[in-house]
Amino acid sequence: MDRRLQETILKGDIPTFLALIQENENIINQEMPSGSRNTILHMAARFGHLELAEEIVKLRPEMVSEVNKKMESPLHEACRQGKVEMVKLLVETDPWVLYKLNRENESVLFVACERGKLEVVNYLLEFQGLLMPEVDAVTTSLYAAALGGFTEIVKEILKIRQDFAWKKDNNGCTPLHLACSKGHLETTRELLRLDVDLSSLQDNNGRTPLHWAAIKGRVNIIDEILCVSLESAEMITKDGETVLHLAVKNNQFDAVKYLMENLNVTTLINKPDHDGNTAMHLATAGKLSTMVIYLLKHNADVNAINRKGQTALDVVESDVSNSGALLILPAIQDAGGKRSDQVPPTFTDILQEKNPNFPPNKMLDPPNHHHRHKHRRRREKQLEIQTEGLRNARNTITIVAVLIATVTFAAGINPPGGINQNNGKAILGMKTSFKVFVVCNVVALFMSIGIVIFLVSIIPFRRKSMMKLLALTHKVMWVSMSFMAAAYVAGMWTILPHGNGWGGIWVLVAIMGIGGGCTAGICMGLGYLLAQHWIRKWKWRKNQKKGRDGTPNSSISRVEELKSMKKCDSSSNSDVDSSDQGGYHMY
Repeated sequence: MDRRLQETILKGDIPTFLALIQENENIINQEMPSGSRNTILHMAARFGHLELAEEIVKLRPEMVSEVNKKMESPLHEACRQGKVEMVKLLVETDPWVLYKLNRENESVLFVACERGKLEVVNYLLEFQGLLMPEVDAVTTSLYAAALGGFTEIVKEILKIRQDFAWKKDNNGCTPLHLACSKGHLETTRELLRLDVDLSSLQDNNGRTPLHWAAIKGRVNIIDEILCVSLESAEMITKDGETVLHLAVKNNQFDAVKYLMENLNVTTLINKPDHDGNTAMHLATAGKLSTMVIYLLKHNADVNAINRKGQTALDVVESDVSNSGALLILPAIQDAGGKRSDQVPPTFTDILQEKNPNFPPNKMLDPPNHHHRHKHRRRREKQLEIQTEGLRNARNTITIVAVLIATVTFAAGINPPGGINQNNGKAILGMKTSFKVFVVCNVVALFMSIGIVIFLVSIIPFRRKSMMKLLALTHKVMWVSMSFMAAAYVAGMWTILPHGNGWGGIWVLVAIMGIGGGCTAGICMGLGYLLAQHWIRKWKWRKNQKKGRDGTPNSSISRVEELKSMKKCDSSSNSDVDSSDQGGYHMY
């Protein structure tokens, strides 16, 4: 674009603009140089130069419907900036421009609602046909107004299309969900005034507007919803989470305090989700010391057991490296907190100890005791042993990698055949075997260093992540050791005498035969053990599948049936449970 024209449009200088048009009529067709493909009418609409826009429209009325790179017309710019007179000029010139959508399928009404331009919205709502395309759209202008908290605009839209209040987006959220999440109190009141039942609508995850207010800690919104709909406090998400769960999980202490003071906490505070976690479990898992102490003061069950067989004390002791855990631990112990193996068995547990065929009775046990006490202790011991084994394997790989690096470094500094004392060069450096030695030695050195750096830089705290880390570094360690062995063979070949005899060759053949034979034997043995582990794992998964499908299997005990019903990580089950008889786990 001509620089003079650009400056003229930005300033709204009409005389200069007309002078430029007299010099060159085609200058009006130029676009902004930013790559946005904005015309001069786009820019005039953006900056509100009404008189300049009138001159442009007189010369080129068809420019009103031209679009930029975002497929937006000048009317989009005028509505976004709230220029009412500019909007009227463009609409009167070409009324069809009202129905143009940009690349995001947003109408001119939508962008005006998004920016809260009430005057523009009131003018556009006179053309009620604007709202018809939004009936089939994912989001409507009401969404934009509710998200921004523009209550007056929400009122105006609801006068025409009240059904938009029930419309859900791709995530299942209604305008009330958005208003509650953002903390727009007046907008929330207006939507609830329309229909209280809006507070019971759930998104794709089963979360209601009250749930979103708890997640964001909007205490004023929580108060407003509970004043008109106390029943919404009893609704749970698809994961079985209550409003208290969500508030604790997201560390919204003020929201938790309000809920505890205004709701019937006896039915809420100890209610478990689908994983058996109560609010106390979530608070301890997040190391939220203030939250834990507050819940304990309100008689939270400190010894409730989740589906992993953990009490709050178990959760804290699983990671005491955090400073928050040091504050939580004595508070839980003072409140009588125990480990799961210290919690007395339930009445059903005692009956099943005496009679293994005795069926579990949920009426006899509290709802948070999901599994037999004996099986829980046995499984925790298995997980503890495997976790300790994984840590030992990680430390072993680190030590081996350091040893490989040490050996290869020493071999590189003192190469086969020695160094010429006069020039410091390797005496046998020109031999091909020496070059092979150098390459293999360097690869082994830096791969082992890489293993060490990798292991000391990553601290996995999940079993699955630890397994992936060990599997990767284990394979790299084998490659590093292979290159170190190859460097050794190449070094021996370099320093052995060759001449016309076969002595040196036979010695090399013997070295390779012994080394290769030992390595092959080790690989075959490990392969056999790995195959056995895979077979056990396959059989375990097959039995699990039969248990889930309800297929009777006389070889599976009641404990195994209970195990198959647990909602635990599948990889953890297959590794720990399938390795129970073998006593080892291959990776």
